[in-house]
Amino acid sequence: MNGAAHMAADYAMPDGVLGLNGPVEKPAPGTLPLRGDLAHIALAGTHLAAHYVIPELREIAAGGASLHLMPRDDSDVEHRLEAGTRFEVLDVAGDWVWGCLGPKGPSGYLKFSELA
Repeated sequence: MNGAAHMAADYAMPDGVLGLNGPVEKPAPGTLPLRGDLAHIALAGTHLAAHYVIPELREIAAGGASLHLMPRDDSDVEHRLEAGTRFEVLDVAGDWVWGCLGPKGPSGYLKFSELA
């Protein structure tokens, strides 16, 4: 993901000792940036994941992007993102990236080629 423009995040990173204090309701797919294997770093104090990721901030390319629930062309499109929209990349797998618009979501998959 070389050549990405550096943009500042508009939320604070967790500080101090992190811990969970009880059960947390599982969010609906496509909402919070949380999967079983990883989550946005801003969720570290409230949701359990194997790994927490500091996102790479990117922008949606000129043609816009479709935010899918799964990394497949035939997956449901949950949102259409306009060109220039800030997107926080959390994971890259082949032609697809998983990320979000921010730590409160929405989250999903889009094609790597749809990033500027």
